Amino acid sequence: MSEPEEDFAAMFAASQQAKQFQKGQTIEGTIVAIGPAVAFVDVGGKGEAVVDIAELKDRDGVIEVSVGDRIHATVVSTVGGLTLSRRLARGHVTDQQLTDAFHSGLPVEGKVERTVKGGYEVRLARQRAFCPFSQIDIARTADPEAHVGRVYAFRIIEYKEGGRNLIVSRRKVLEEEQQEQAVELRRTIVPGAIVPGRVVSVRDFGAFVDLGAGIQGLLHVSEIGWSRVSDPSEMLKPGDEITVKVLRVDDDTRKIALGLKQLTEDPWSTAAAKFAAGQVYKGRVTRQAKFGVFVELAPGIDALMPNSESGVAKEGDVARTFTAGSPVDVVVLDVDPEARRIRVSRQAIHDAQDAEELRDYTARAPAPADGFSPLADKLRGALDPRRK
Repeated sequence: MSEPEEDFAAMFAASQQAKQFQKGQTIEGTIVAIGPAVAFVDVGGKGEAVVDIAELKDRDGVIEVSVGDRIHATVVSTVGGLTLSRRLARGHVTDQQLTDAFHSGLPVEGKVERTVKGGYEVRLARQRAFCPFSQIDIARTADPEAHVGRVYAFRIIEYKEGGRNLIVSRRKVLEEEQQEQAVELRRTIVPGAIVPGRVVSVRDFGAFVDLGAGIQGLLHVSEIGWSRVSDPSEMLKPGDEITVKVLRVDDDTRKIALGLKQLTEDPWSTAAAKFAAGQVYKGRVTRQAKFGVFVELAPGIDALMPNSESGVAKEGDVARTFTAGSPVDVVVLDVDPEARRIRVSRQAIHDAQDAEELRDYTARAPAPADGFSPLADKLRGALDPRRK
């Protein structure tokens, strides 16, 4: 056949197939191809139906179906072939379509008219439906009136009295969209990935971060900053938009560990160049332990001052002498960047001060005639039994 004859034959076949269906009928088909403007759906027989590509996209404009997926749709036109719609527009829905939508799970557009006891009154074409407060959104709505006047897609979850008693849910539609988005999103959430997120809640042990599509990860308190964070709420607030790094993903439990400090330079990478043994540095006491005191030399760099290097006598109270937050001068004893350890001493400063005082005293004091210093005289006198 020539090209015009082939086109005519295709159009004739499409029109014949369209006669098998009626406008408003809900049917099921398989997506066989996705083009730039429409997708082609196999609904049985030799012909195909088309559905506008916009109806196959989620709220972010991403196509949410693939070739081979089964979909429910409504016949909106039989002229020149079958044209389908996945959403029933509230201005054109019939009673029979509402029945079909209930059985097939097809979303139906509805307008939230007003709040009533326990929920909302929703208009679906000529029908009124009830949507409980808990079913209007996934998250709890602080102001129920915020939804009044809005047009949403609803799923009919109860159909009674021939359609005169309808209960609908927007939450069901949102959850299904969220699940579809989650499948795609989880492919990008892998260890090492850097992703945007929103802080959902803050606890003593860290913060839960929403990564999108209902997927949450835990930002542990130890991963917030290189410096020790005692109270995460001082650093983060619910609603904060942050960028985090995926540290670990447990495929079995679906738990995701996140990090924030990893997006800044690790201070230990330059510790060897900044801190040298034998040098005096000003620090701040951060916490105490049984074996010593931890001193912050720089943000993210905590050094250990052992009890034996505190300069406090054995019978003394090291914790009371060095309270958290108090400043202290220390001498660096040794640095091990690989092990992320620095040892410091306060006793070394005392020893140096004593040695300096002794040198000053020796330089100032006249040499005694008998070769003994006044300090030696005092020591001899203190030890002389005849003076007791």
